[in-house]
Amino acid sequence: MSKLADLRKSYELGELDEAKAANEPLKQFHLWLEQALAAEVPEPNAMTVATVGADGRPSTRIVLIKGSDERGIVWYTNYDSRKGRELALHPFAALQFHWVEQERVVRIEGRVEHTTAEESDAYYQSRPLDSRLGAWASPQSQVISSRAVLVANAAKAAAQHGLHPPRPPHWGGFRLVPERWEFWQGRKSRLHDRLVYRQQDGAWVKERLAP
Repeated sequence: MSKLADLRKSYELGELDEAKAANEPLKQFHLWLEQALAAEVPEPNAMTVATVGADGRPSTRIVLIKGSDERGIVWYTNYDSRKGRELALHPFAALQFHWVEQERVVRIEGRVEHTTAEESDAYYQSRPLDSRLGAWASPQSQVISSRAVLVANAAKAAAQHGLHPPRPPHWGGFRLVPERWEFWQGRKSRLHDRLVYRQQDGAWVKERLAP
């Protein structure tokens, strides 16, 4: 562990020029996401979600992005989970993508809302059967005595619902509506490129931040 302070990496793979970056943050995000997919980086769809609890303390977890358009960034989860409960109290969150192999980070902040029931239904029905049953089986974020509880719950859900389980009422989508984006590209000598997009008078303003 004493060697951790000695770890070093020189970031030299790319650059981020505000003159060449897209004027719309969603367009820049889609460009980087497509490049991450094309480069076959591990789980390019994985993102960290940060929320705040009633005690004011933050918490993070990894989820998978399931959609992104002009309305926002979408993921699906159990509404009774810790993140679901925290978002019910404080409907704001921060997201972060870290594409290590490309030396890139994207941070997104904004308010969070539920997707429509129709959207949640459509995505739920697109999932593999085991995943749909798993949504019924797991009391997410609650203490359970052993893994046997999950196995028993899954078997009970399969017996009850068969091949066509409906979407559980406690399960669905969240959509983060972006209010701020930041794009980070690693550069040599720790002089990294950071571009932030913020809304002003209904339009996106693009600015460079010091690293």
